[in-house]
Amino acid sequence: MREIVLDTETTGLDPQTGDRLVEIGAVELYGHVPTGKTYHQYINPERDVPQEAVDVHGLTFDFLRDKPVFKDIANDFLAFIGDAKLVIHNASFDMKFLNAELKWQSKPPIPWERAIDTLEMARKRFPGSPASLDALCRRYGIDNSARTLHGALLDSEILAEVYLELIGGRQPGLVLSEAANTEAATATTAAWRPQPRKNTLPSRLTEQEKSAHADFVERMGEDALWKKVS
Repeated sequence: MREIVLDTETTGLDPQTGDRLVEIGAVELYGHVPTGKTYHQYINPERDVPQEAVDVHGLTFDFLRDKPVFKDIANDFLAFIGDAKLVIHNASFDMKFLNAELKWQSKPPIPWERAIDTLEMARKRFPGSPASLDALCRRYGIDNSARTLHGALLDSEILAEVYLELIGGRQPGLVLSEAANTEAATATTAAWRPQPRKNTLPSRLTEQEKSAHADFVERMGEDALWKKVS
């Protein structure tokens, strides 16, 4: 199963009032294991970036002015995500921006059913507890010290670790791939067969234990099962 862990940065909170995407970052998982494939793109929002947004992600319009506009990267982005499920923290926010940008380019929206919202997952699993990405990193002991500002690719990489913990604490670094694991397990099982021991293992009972057991059986009388099967 292919999944894409995704994050975006924007100029503000609402595309319907003119806010735009400025960055997309994504990490590919296959069978809940990171494959190493990522997508990262800065985007020219074709408008100014308010200071309050710069304070969050550090992306000024001076930095973004020579980056491609969304219509020039839309096809590459859609090709990367394909038909995979999208793992997003607070999915409603990112989905409304992605679908607004797609709509302005006359492209079909991404169905909401494809989104896996890790914020919703965390709130269900830890009701009443903080569920921000930073709070979940603290809970799971995930290093987010590089996260001095929000960044779409860094946040998606951190979110991938959080997501794997939320679904059961997999340790993807110890596994190459699901296919490799399955093949290795099958090969090992097929090659191994139990063999009889060349020499019988010596008894681990001491003479004192043997004597105590014999006394115990003797006290049980002549009808003791031990005497009938010994």
